[in-house]
Amino acid sequence: MTTKTGGRSLDVALLLLRVGIGASMFFFHGWGKISGGPDRWAGVGGAMSNLGIDFLPAFWGFLAAISESLGSVLLAVGLLSRPSAALLACTMSVAALGHLARPEGSPGAGLSGASHALELLVVYVALVLTGSGRLSLDHLLRRRRK
Repeated sequence: MTTKTGGRSLDVALLLLRVGIGASMFFFHGWGKISGGPDRWAGVGGAMSNLGIDFLPAFWGFLAAISESLGSVLLAVGLLSRPSAALLACTMSVAALGHLARPEGSPGAGLSGASHALELLVVYVALVLTGSGRLSLDHLLRRRRK
């Protein structure tokens, strides 16, 4: 997506944002989760209990791991950007709720603990709204279909 006022600089900004956030999420969060296996997935998926979902924690954790790994790679290259950003936004919502639900005084509790997930939630929602820009595989594939 481009605007009359944004043009090329908007596309470059979206590219930098996608690649920077996508690579960061993959290397600092996604890779460790996806390679952690079922025990790690069950621990991550346990955060769903904050939403009243207490069954299949390994399944939910695996979905979070896929979102943070594969979704981040797709976002970085600009392929299926909006769906990837939407899944990452959902994952960050659950992560933020997990931090907010922790007992006060425990590590990562409260707003300061949830701040990183909330910041990324805002970034991902913005990417859902803007799309990937012209410097993306999404744009290239749309142009080829026309």
